[in-house]
Amino acid sequence: MTQSDTAGVSINLNSLWKQMVQESQVCCDPLVMGLLSTGIKNHSGFAIAMSALIGRKLGDHYVNSEQLTALVLECYEDTPDAIVAGAADLQAIRDRDPACPDYVTPFLFFKGFHAVQCYRVAHWLWNGNRRHLALHLQSRASELFAVDIHPAATLGRRILFDHGTGIVVGETSIIEDDVSLLQGVTLGGTGKHAGNRHPKIRRGVLIGAGAKVLGAIEVGEGAKIGAGSIVLEAVPPYTTVVGNPARKVGTRLKEMPSLTMDQTLPPIDYII
Repeated sequence: MTQSDTAGVSINLNSLWKQMVQESQVCCDPLVMGLLSTGIKNHSGFAIAMSALIGRKLGDHYVNSEQLTALVLECYEDTPDAIVAGAADLQAIRDRDPACPDYVTPFLFFKGFHAVQCYRVAHWLWNGNRRHLALHLQSRASELFAVDIHPAATLGRRILFDHGTGIVVGETSIIEDDVSLLQGVTLGGTGKHAGNRHPKIRRGVLIGAGAKVLGAIEVGEGAKIGAGSIVLEAVPPYTTVVGNPARKVGTRLKEMPSLTMDQTLPPIDYII
């Protein structure tokens, strides 16, 4: 099955799965061959394997693994875009992360990827008015992966949560396609008021480790936020900001820093 998203990027789930099965056959370490069989070779396709992985990871004595696996499969059958988006996320990790040698590695071991896929199921539950179950999945994912994504948030495709640890995405956040976030990033609010209160991260944005983006502000397409920055005001498209509070330090031609993962900054004096 081949599908294209709004950016015209094609995802062939069958081809992806065949590639993953081939990759899983390379390892001969007897201590992990069972894991590769359980995670990859025992399944007939990407959606089934993804469902089993989420079920195995998040299952507990409240919602056991078998029930959760069936629930995830129900999500994928009802909303095929969720599994296509997951495959697109996996492709993005393979393309952008130099620590990723193949597809099997992030699929089995990268908790940033796992957290985003759990969010996609929780988001489906949230929109289906099964909100307590959605919050249960959010809570379990946060416990296991140290990544907290509210199920009401809106995430696009080809999302990379590099390392993942400590990322927080608030309820009214929007993360568009082709965004990369590193560890410790917070997309948060600035108080206890309800309603629209979280950032809108547009396409192609790169947010460095430990950055905090707070309030209902927009980070424009192709922007770059330096590590450790505190962003309290809107960031124009294709602009780099850094510092506390963040300030503009440069602009670029229309390129997507999230795709290159280039975290260098312009050669200027950063002392305020």
